[in-house]
Amino acid sequence: MAGKLLVVDDEPNIVKGLKFSLEQDGFTVDTALDGMEGFQKASHGQYDLIILDVMLPGIDGMEVLSRLRQQSRVPVLMLTAKGEDMDKILGLEYGADDYMTKPFNILELKARVKAVLRRIQEPQAQKEDPDIIRSGEMSIHLGHRTVNIGDRSINLTAKEFDLLALFASHPGNVFSREALLETVWKYDYLGDLRTVDVHIRRLREKIETNPSDPEYIYTKWGVGYYFTDQ
Repeated sequence: MAGKLLVVDDEPNIVKGLKFSLEQDGFTVDTALDGMEGFQKASHGQYDLIILDVMLPGIDGMEVLSRLRQQSRVPVLMLTAKGEDMDKILGLEYGADDYMTKPFNILELKARVKAVLRRIQEPQAQKEDPDIIRSGEMSIHLGHRTVNIGDRSINLTAKEFDLLALFASHPGNVFSREALLETVWKYDYLGDLRTVDVHIRRLREKIETNPSDPEYIYTKWGVGYYFTDQ
């Protein structure tokens, strides 16, 4: 969940500690030591979240937040040295997404940061077309029955597509040959079970860069086949 953060606080030790700890978790961290510098950086930078102290020299955190909300909905986590509920409520009414009271536990703060980012990102993920399955460079459009790998369109037969769609809809699940025949062919197949192997081989030749070392469809020896769960 790496992203770009801005920490605005007038206490250098807190700024230094937050920057170090958050960067250990993979975040890119910018800093500011007063309200005006923080507002200018927030206005001109592209941040995933801002950690903003209430008590700042120049313009305080509430004013920074008020100005920022006139132009941006970037998530903001407020820090305050005060314990009064009014400060917390006021911060949320101004448009803060969360708050913590100093002194704080750095592990809890990082958990709060990640929780806010998840709340913001989950609705975006839900907007993606549920009819499309993506794995690595592969995208499978179930409704259109089309498959693309990168910018390359893959031409599959009806049964090859049905097999791939079944696998990709259940990543990590191992399907026996009998189960594949019953599900994809939809009747008790009286012929050779190797029919499945032939279709899998042809499918791999179309979607795998190296069919003998597959990236998508794997063999569980003695059991069946499964789609990558990575």
